Amino acid sequence: MTENKPAPRGIAILLAALSALGPFSIDAYLPSFHDIAEKLGASPLQVQQTLSAYLLAFAVMTLWHGAISDRFGRRRVILAALVLFAAASAGCALATRIEQLWFWRAMQGVTAGAGIVISRAIVRDLFDGPAAQKLMSQITMMFALAPAVAPVIGGWLQTLFGWRSVFVFLVGFAGLLAAACWKLLPETLPATRRQSLKPSYLGRTYWRVLTSPSFLFACLAVSANFLGFFIYVLSAPVFLMKHLGVEETGFLWLFGPAMSGLMGGSWLSGRLAGKRSLPQTINLGYWLMICAAVINLGLNLALPPALPWSVLPIFVYTLGMALAMPSLTILALDPFPAQRGLAASCQTFFQSSCNSFAAAVLVPLLWGSTLTLALGMIALMSLGGLAAFAHRRSSLLPR
Repeated sequence: MTENKPAPRGIAILLAALSALGPFSIDAYLPSFHDIAEKLGASPLQVQQTLSAYLLAFAVMTLWHGAISDRFGRRRVILAALVLFAAASAGCALATRIEQLWFWRAMQGVTAGAGIVISRAIVRDLFDGPAAQKLMSQITMMFALAPAVAPVIGGWLQTLFGWRSVFVFLVGFAGLLAAACWKLLPETLPATRRQSLKPSYLGRTYWRVLTSPSFLFACLAVSANFLGFFIYVLSAPVFLMKHLGVEETGFLWLFGPAMSGLMGGSWLSGRLAGKRSLPQTINLGYWLMICAAVINLGLNLALPPALPWSVLPIFVYTLGMALAMPSLTILALDPFPAQRGLAASCQTFFQSSCNSFAAAVLVPLLWGSTLTLALGMIALMSLGGLAAFAHRRSSLLPR
């Protein structure tokens, strides 16, 4: 059991920034897709695969960030990852062929996941129960600003300086974050609690985590809920610019409502911590997501695609998603108190694998119209709800 102590100064903001590095790397360059295709002589599908390369590498490496931090400590691994991410971002900025951009985007993916994985482990190092839920909610609320701001910054950088400037910006962002972590981030995993990296130990532990039904159901619930919204992020250039006629600097039309919902849901989750049980909080989140998905489908059946009604249901959906997510995340990690880093890695690997599959396969099937995207939202939300129900049932079974 973690002993709850006063949170280190600025820890919520720092962990939110670390968690946001991965999403920022996705959203900031979305407005540059057309320019990248033109300047590098690539097709739209080839440019889309720079996103797939990033997400696949992100997914594979997140399986290891937590285990490595369980062995060497949280702070050391985060600092190394930030330096390597900055180097990969510089490689992206200097790419002259689409194949080079694929490679360096994959290298970004290898390192970007350390922040979100290890941040979750740090929360559980520091706190238990309602205190953990509150800090997780605070992190999610501040983290939500990044996806809203990233495409706006990326759109203006693209307009003023071209697509390479987006990756130059990411070099600077990673450098500033590394300096902040060097000064402010404490080591939250004492040497006495470090875990082994021996293959036999890792094999047993990964098997134990990845064969736990309650863990897998909680991960599927988080991942499917998130994908119900994330398909719009991955489709943003088509959804906004083609279907809704938005310019490169107008990505806030999607990310503004979405991130407002994320912030509102995270704030509400923190307010309910200790006042409502985790299952009650999750239930409320699902009711909001159900309402949003049904309204979204109805609007797409009744009206042509247009602002603002094509984006308003996304606010309600992300409100419910963010309300449920901290509680589902805590439920996923709680069965593994001695291997929180590894369990957080497995959870992020699961979600990132789903995101990678969505980017490569699902989104190209759905982005043809706003109606198919709405159908995708309701199907993924339903899958997440079934997984949350199965988690609750499995957690009641005798062990």
